[in-house]
Amino acid sequence: MEAPYTGAGFISLSTNIMSTEFALDLRLARRKSGLSLRDTAHLLNVHKSTLSALETGKRLPSVEQVCQFSLIYGRSFQSLFNEVTEDAKAKLQAQLPSLPGPGPRWPGKLQREKTLTRLSSRLSNNDARHGGA
Repeated sequence: MEAPYTGAGFISLSTNIMSTEFALDLRLARRKSGLSLRDTAHLLNVHKSTLSALETGKRLPSVEQVCQFSLIYGRSFQSLFNEVTEDAKAKLQAQLPSLPGPGPRWPGKLQREKTLTRLSSRLSNNDARHGGA
């Protein structure tokens, strides 16, 4: 079985923010597949209670687990990625205004400004080409 979840090395997303959309997608996919909780837990090499916590949104899956779910159920689970992207966008939007300026001799000043302008645009326009949800 797996080691206790510590959050280290996994996507950082508060379980309070974790929407029920992904959890519901996960449970529905399992039920449609005809696999039991025990079947899927065995395939993932986790305890049934771990899978149950994932299916109720009380626990965030690792990237590896998302890949395993995708393989087992033949689905992409875009709902999880949309949620993570929105969380990441909010954090970047909060940090962008307080970004320190470049040093006086920074050779990449012009490219830096272009990059920051494009980033600001992607954050405000939900640019789908760059993971916008």
